[in-house]
Amino acid sequence: MNKESKRREALLYHAEPTPGKIQVVPTKKYATQRDLSLAYSPGVAEPCLEIAANKEDVYKYTAKGNLVAVISNGTAVLGLGDIGPEAGKPVMEGKGLLFKIFSDIDVFDIEVDTKNVEEFIQTVKNIAPTFGGINLEDIKAPESFEIERRLIEELDIPVMHDDQHGTAIISSAALINALELAEKNAEDVKVVVSGAGSAAIACTDLYVSLGVKVENILMFNSKGLLTKDNPSLSDLQLKYAIDGAKISLEEAVKNADVFIGLSSGNILSPEMLLTMSKNPIVFAMANPNPEIDYNLAVETRKDVIMATGRSDFPNQVNNVLGFPYIFRGALDVRATKINEEMKMAAVKALAILAKEPVPEQVNVAYGATKLGFGQEYIIPKPFDPRLITVVAPAVAKAAMESGVAKNPITDWAAYEDVLRERMGNDNKMVRLITNRAKLNPKKIVFAEADQLNVLKAAQIVYEDGIGFPILLGNKEQILELKAELGFDADLEIIDPKMDEETERRNRFAKSFWETRGRRGVSKLDAEKFMRERNYFAAMMVNEGEADGLVTGYSRSYPSTVKPMLQLIEKAPNASLVATANMMLTSRGPMFLSDTAINIDPSAQDLINIAIMTAKTAKMFGIEPVIAMVSFSNFGSSNSQTASKVREAVAYLHKNHPEMIVDGEIQADFALNQEMLEEKFPFSKLAGKKVNTLIFPNLESSNITYKMLKELYKVNSIGPIMMGMGKPVHIFQLGASVEEMVNMAAIAVIDAQEKESKKNKVAQ
Repeated sequence: MNKESKRREALLYHAEPTPGKIQVVPTKKYATQRDLSLAYSPGVAEPCLEIAANKEDVYKYTAKGNLVAVISNGTAVLGLGDIGPEAGKPVMEGKGLLFKIFSDIDVFDIEVDTKNVEEFIQTVKNIAPTFGGINLEDIKAPESFEIERRLIEELDIPVMHDDQHGTAIISSAALINALELAEKNAEDVKVVVSGAGSAAIACTDLYVSLGVKVENILMFNSKGLLTKDNPSLSDLQLKYAIDGAKISLEEAVKNADVFIGLSSGNILSPEMLLTMSKNPIVFAMANPNPEIDYNLAVETRKDVIMATGRSDFPNQVNNVLGFPYIFRGALDVRATKINEEMKMAAVKALAILAKEPVPEQVNVAYGATKLGFGQEYIIPKPFDPRLITVVAPAVAKAAMESGVAKNPITDWAAYEDVLRERMGNDNKMVRLITNRAKLNPKKIVFAEADQLNVLKAAQIVYEDGIGFPILLGNKEQILELKAELGFDADLEIIDPKMDEETERRNRFAKSFWETRGRRGVSKLDAEKFMRERNYFAAMMVNEGEADGLVTGYSRSYPSTVKPMLQLIEKAPNASLVATANMMLTSRGPMFLSDTAINIDPSAQDLINIAIMTAKTAKMFGIEPVIAMVSFSNFGSSNSQTASKVREAVAYLHKNHPEMIVDGEIQADFALNQEMLEEKFPFSKLAGKKVNTLIFPNLESSNITYKMLKELYKVNSIGPIMMGMGKPVHIFQLGASVEEMVNMAAIAVIDAQEKESKKNKVAQ
């Protein structure tokens, strides 16, 4: 994508369909006049009077306890500098989005039109009664230091400038573990810090708290080593200034144990890295270009322990590992501030978490066989679902122990359950899927690339590194659409009907005929079929010219699936083909099967569908808890539909006791844990959260997933084809660009899985 196209895409994202990225959503009923009379006058007077009598009741009757202000004056926005409060607002909204999706904290972004420190402080103090916490953002130094210091002193709610402390907390956790791997002690190491801004100062302060000695630190700004005779240094910088002659960065890193980069790209050369001590620790955190490229660093020295600020390398120092959970813990105990003890608790929690066994969901997301503590894993991954239940409680406990918690937690197990429930509404699964696909992209045929939306999806797949699209369709139309989109990548374009494809068509037809000749397909039929894009695309996959395919945008599902079933063999040991939709619901990902293929499955079919769906869930790192749903509960009906479900469950209980599956059961009992435990405590589902539903027929499953999608705007990924020997996946007619991108990522992951199984068999 060229620069103008990227610019246009970014602007459209922020402008449509609704300007901005966050909105206010009611949390109470408002359908009737009675509801409204309680929400406002006269009913609202009652909580007002309670709060007037006891100010702390504001946390009981209003949203204050889960509301954070992201406040900025726009003087130090990202890499854009002083662009003003209005221009900084998109960034503040983005920060609000991160708060919500990672820790379920609501945010109002507040842009303040002043550069005067006193005016800014007074503005924040005046609006503070609205909020449970204040996140200061993108305020330039040195004003940011004074603003934060004063607000912490003068307010009784948590205040933190994440630009300063976020990187400090995450990198400190990484430093603890890096020192352990390097077999070095904090008090002994020589540290070189490239950068002397607010983040560098905050990082270095926290490293000192970990035991690093000030006299062992050399700090550089853009003009060189900080020395005490420099009148331009702030008081905070003077802490790390030295007496004596200046030396260069190149001289400083000789025999250094730790290099901390918060400056600019490519300033640490391989030659300089070679002069560092044994097992050097290098945190090159400049973005987008680190102080030294990760690959270059590890090629230069095998013993280097390396971290960057980038997501495409191991050990990403990402602030999202910290601020959502720090504020979550602070809010939940109603802390009056975020103090050093709470920051250090977050540091240690992150460091310890990196040494714990990694959940399969995280391994799946990062395409790892088994992530484990070591050079390439010294801090947790941002997608680790345990972060909220590890970091937030650690911060909350530190607040209680340091005497700043006004609402102490007594039942920690119950608190962790609440935290897990908070994360049910986050669609992290999409990010997990695309992230995994990017680790080993595959060649994917887009069989309808002459459709504008399909080509848009292919463009995103290519530009985001998810896969390598092969564009199939009318070549002239594809080229015109590519020009319109600014999609200038040099990708393979194939028009099956053109003369230039005659040889390949004939070759594909011969291969198809040889395998289907005894099933009523003539050679002439095979040659005709190869002029049709879906047959041609399927043969590309069969013949190894592509790793997978996606299609179905412009044609009905039955007409699209037919050639796939004709040309593509079933997977080994698969007795049928079925589909599952992953629904990204408020309670987390839910798998629904079969949603597109089997109209009236038998008991044996349901058994196979359940087993295949369980394997599909595990492919995404989710341990399946399966309800075989019906209109009856555990024998309450002897109808044919209920009986076949009951028969399937009995077989699974006997032959697959390791599976968590039960039924027949009504959907409300399956999804309501309290109802289930009260009425059917004997069920294997009792006390468990169901995440997979197997339906008795296509009618019920297809209606259910489409109703969820349309009525409640639940994101759907699927139908995911199960039981196919090759990675073939079919869109629903008229699928959105986002849905097609997700399905292409599924096709890539499917290809990765099949390749992995093939390699294991070969070994």
